[in-house]
Amino acid sequence: MTVVIGLTGSIGMGKTTASNMLHRLGLPVCDSDSLVHRMLAKGGDAVPFVSDVFDGVVTDGAVDRAALGQQVFGNAEALKQLEQIMHPLVRAAQKKFIKLCRGHRLFAVVLDVPLLFEVETDKLCDLTLVVSAPRFIQEQRVLARPGMTRERFEATLQRQMPDTEKRKRADIVVQSGLNKRNTSDQLTKIIGWLRDG
Repeated sequence: MTVVIGLTGSIGMGKTTASNMLHRLGLPVCDSDSLVHRMLAKGGDAVPFVSDVFDGVVTDGAVDRAALGQQVFGNAEALKQLEQIMHPLVRAAQKKFIKLCRGHRLFAVVLDVPLLFEVETDKLCDLTLVVSAPRFIQEQRVLARPGMTRERFEATLQRQMPDTEKRKRADIVVQSGLNKRNTSDQLTKIIGWLRDG
């Protein structure tokens, strides 16, 4: 039985760091953001569908993500159209990944999904982990990113379920506010507990 772990966390909470740590602990990770990038790249599954709906965003067979971003940022209807294209494609790729890992009888796999609960990917999971940190640490991390503005940060938060709600829904909350060693120790314990379970 392959345990499917759903990993999520709001922007700046340390989800990507946790995902990398789980990968180093030997767990295969299906990263939703990477799936989306591949699907929008040249020859990607999403390119023809995006091209049909959004004018002028495809160049040399690939979606220009900056041009697409300009059309969907702050436009709820356009964003919804994009999500209707992307979510089913991502879900199909996730199911294929799980099936492949089960075929290899792997002990556990990770679905790294920023909107895990929002798009109901948690229904594919046996266990959900939410990475969380205090709000002031989240702000420091996000606003230090190149090109990040407070407006963009707030817009991203609006699209995401509040951290408090995510923590309520999670099977396990991983605190990332102290340091990387502490986060790594928590994850090592969780995986050890799963292996022994």
